[in-house]
Amino acid sequence: MKPVLVTGASGFLGWHVARVLLERGFRVRALVRPGSRVDALDVDSVTGDLRDPASLERALAGCGLLFHVAADYRLWARDPGELYRSNVDGTRNLLQAAKHAGIERVVYTSTVGCIGVPPGGVGDEQAPVTLQDMAGDYKRSKFLAEQVAMEFAHGGLPVVIVNPTAPLGDHDVKPTPTGKIVLDFLNGDMPAFIDTGLNVVDVRDTAQGHWQACQHGLSGERYILGSENLTLAEILQKLARLTGRKAPTLRLPYLVAYCAGACSTAWAGVSGKPPRVPLDAVRMAKKKMWVTHEKAKRDLGFSPAPAEQALSRAVEWFSSTRLRPLHKPAA
Repeated sequence: MKPVLVTGASGFLGWHVARVLLERGFRVRALVRPGSRVDALDVDSVTGDLRDPASLERALAGCGLLFHVAADYRLWARDPGELYRSNVDGTRNLLQAAKHAGIERVVYTSTVGCIGVPPGGVGDEQAPVTLQDMAGDYKRSKFLAEQVAMEFAHGGLPVVIVNPTAPLGDHDVKPTPTGKIVLDFLNGDMPAFIDTGLNVVDVRDTAQGHWQACQHGLSGERYILGSENLTLAEILQKLARLTGRKAPTLRLPYLVAYCAGACSTAWAGVSGKPPRVPLDAVRMAKKKMWVTHEKAKRDLGFSPAPAEQALSRAVEWFSSTRLRPLHKPAA
């Protein structure tokens, strides 16, 4: 059996995709940047960079399948061009190397942010959407990268595209923006919330969905990997029930959140440190990103658990690894 290359295996979702493949008996080769590593998984790490085509050719040599999960997932960057160089140019470099290497199947990880959501409605893979609908450089770079994946699929490379929603669960080391909601709640760092909504899914189900897309997905097709549409207030109430802590009751008007994001992001431009409240995150929150995974359920056999399972796993993992002490020890 030929090895499988996974990009992003040192990150949250990529780690879980690599785990799913190992459980199925594959030999997993993980593309990692210098200084990165994949913890607690028996993978063959190869050093490379999406911006270095030669390193990608070496990483793909002898592989049969490719799971391109890696992305520059930042809602603020001092140089936004870095996101485009990694997410757009890097995807093009990798898929070109995959075509040259004769890779049998590619699963490209996009994002739910590239899905069209009608005002007040629920989005699906067929909803119209344009680059102008993308809020911020991260979403724009991923939208353009998805177009690159489509180009290669139409050119004959078997590329299946998956659009995960907001995965939650264990091993969210960084953490992701969604995981940070849980961590902030646990640490008492969320005194208020805004009126927004997202689709929450267990990261383990999302990783399983990647394998199902590899098995059953059609080249050039997109598949939403999500579970349950929830408002942020509903998510906080579920966290309150799981933990016994009180959920915040103060709802901030959007204009207040926008001003906070603008000030925080402006200061980041001066200090060089990531903003506490990225303006792009506030802009994204203006729209409830509610979608349906019916196509993935029908065509791939994708069957995710309720969102509460994802939240419970995240609470358990963050509580054991990242939770700050609530009180300072006595002197």
